[in-house]
Amino acid sequence: MRIEELYECFLQCKTISTDTRKIEPNSLFFALKGDNFDANAFAQEAINKGASFAVIDDKKFFTDEDKMILVSDSLKTLQDLANYHRQELGLPIIALTGSNGKTTTKELINVVLSKKYKTKATIGNLNNHIGVPLTLLSFDDTTDIGIVEMGANHQKEIELLCKIAEPDYGYITNFGKAHLEGFGGTEGVIKGKSELYEYLKANHKTVFVNLDDSIQNEKTTTIERTTFSQTEKADVKIDTVTANPMVKISFNNTEIQSHLIGIYNANNINGAITIGKYFNIPDVEIKAAIEGYIPTNNRSQMIEKSGNQIILDAYNANPSSMAAAIANFIQLEGTNKIAILGDMFELGKESLAEHKKVVELLISETTTETHFVGKDFFANKITHPHFYFHENYDAFSDAFSTKKPTNKTILIKGSRGMALERTLDLL
Repeated sequence: MRIEELYECFLQCKTISTDTRKIEPNSLFFALKGDNFDANAFAQEAINKGASFAVIDDKKFFTDEDKMILVSDSLKTLQDLANYHRQELGLPIIALTGSNGKTTTKELINVVLSKKYKTKATIGNLNNHIGVPLTLLSFDDTTDIGIVEMGANHQKEIELLCKIAEPDYGYITNFGKAHLEGFGGTEGVIKGKSELYEYLKANHKTVFVNLDDSIQNEKTTTIERTTFSQTEKADVKIDTVTANPMVKISFNNTEIQSHLIGIYNANNINGAITIGKYFNIPDVEIKAAIEGYIPTNNRSQMIEKSGNQIILDAYNANPSSMAAAIANFIQLEGTNKIAILGDMFELGKESLAEHKKVVELLISETTTETHFVGKDFFANKITHPHFYFHENYDAFSDAFSTKKPTNKTILIKGSRGMALERTLDLL
């Protein structure tokens, strides 16, 4: 079947489905493969549950000539359909990637632009080779601007996602120590994320740039760009930034008091301000949008429980975001502080060394009780009056459940796989 014919089937359907456990009536089902599953085997089940059509790539499961569509590669077909839909709509698309802050920045851009436009953005973190096509296919002819988050853990992935989404605008939040194993080190991260810059340059598109980030500045000098900075001459000048613990920003005689914790979130806000001004959102509306945004999903949340002020940032962690979170936590006022830090994943051969660096960041701290949780932190165990090392979460839970802290400021930070939000139950 030609992509044009498949597109007609798509237009007849209400939504896209890839999971038979969540089939919606009148959906277009794509049978995708994973390491431990082959959804071709469930295509008939999808139709039985209400899918109007099922796209499959294994002939032996072709059991319904009217409702099954046999293709050579279901995933590639999903990506091709998303690209075709993107071209048919012709709407402006903003793509963003980076080592830290992608999802928060995406949400901020969305709330700012929605003050004037009908926007749609990536839901959650559906930002990979499957999530990006699903995001694009969720846009429709009522969408004014699409916002697409792009994640990657190896080189050439952003390049692929750009070919699918064909963005008109792009923003890279930062270049940090994330997914070092897949990218092959820090230089690999820079090269991989910069594939967005390469696409925008080759297609004469526009990039948003933080001039205070030397890598962003250096790599975008030959691209059409709109800039922001706290110190440099830029299109958007950020006058002041403070965080104790919530980020407060002033620009153009406008002061924004956000609900985001930590100075590391300042550039996420500044990026949203800059993109808002580019799309002619009034300053007063930018202020209202950002001040109305309250983070969820274990991302820089401030929670009060049992008399404790808890900074819950347990959605993800890498050496760059961990160092930023610790630096912010150290500068907070007060001495009754506890840091609970979980292992950082996907660091490859650099993992033990990077965990050691995190431990060293807190060695001089005499007012912070620190719990290191996970095997790589445990491998860097040292004797220190305020340090506690736990080989896994169960060991930490057993030790910490008897403490019952009160009137403390508590930082909880770790990679998603550590699920440190479980600590809330211990409080």
